[in-house]
Amino acid sequence: MGAIYLIRHGQASYGAEDYDRLSGVGVEQGAVVGAELLRRNMRFTEARTGSLARQRKTAETVLDWLGIRTPAKEDPRWNEYDHVDIVTHHGGAVTQGELDSRSYQGVLDAALSAWIGAGDGSPCAETWPAFLARVRGALEDLVTGLRKGENAVVFTSGGVIGTLTGLLLGTPEVGLLKLNRVTVNGSITKIVSGRSGTTLLSFNEHSHFDGQSSRLLTYR
Repeated sequence: MGAIYLIRHGQASYGAEDYDRLSGVGVEQGAVVGAELLRRNMRFTEARTGSLARQRKTAETVLDWLGIRTPAKEDPRWNEYDHVDIVTHHGGAVTQGELDSRSYQGVLDAALSAWIGAGDGSPCAETWPAFLARVRGALEDLVTGLRKGENAVVFTSGGVIGTLTGLLLGTPEVGLLKLNRVTVNGSITKIVSGRSGTTLLSFNEHSHFDGQSSRLLTYR
């Protein structure tokens, strides 16, 4: 049985000119994740990351803690949906600079629901069916390449993790709209593959942000 660990990237820079950059907290979160995987004595035969800066920096930080000098392989199929494009077409083109993060999340949630409802008819550059197909394909390809007893780690985003979790539970739409919202920055989700297929074993593990690290617990 092979196992895949999905790591959500650290906190991005909400409201900044360059959103796709880890905040100071996001950098610290990556170090805590690295320390947690080191504590578990994890060994990975494959490491993947999306091509977004916040994903790549989180991968770099975590792998450094594990003493892995080979960079994670970039695969843009692990990238997050384009929230700006989705809000532009389905959320009134509201920008992060206009709202605090909680209010913006409400706008984004409604836009995501409309994006899903529009299906292939959405004017967005990537429709919901296309997004679902690419993240499903990324997971399937990784599962196919894993041999018995091998582990892979992937540095990705909340929407991808929520969608794949929902897919494995039977409803990817619910995964994106509901599970995505509670996915913690730096959380760990574990998927296993074997003769019985691909199964969700754990979702959104974040006990490494308990105690002294509780100040680093963020959702956005």
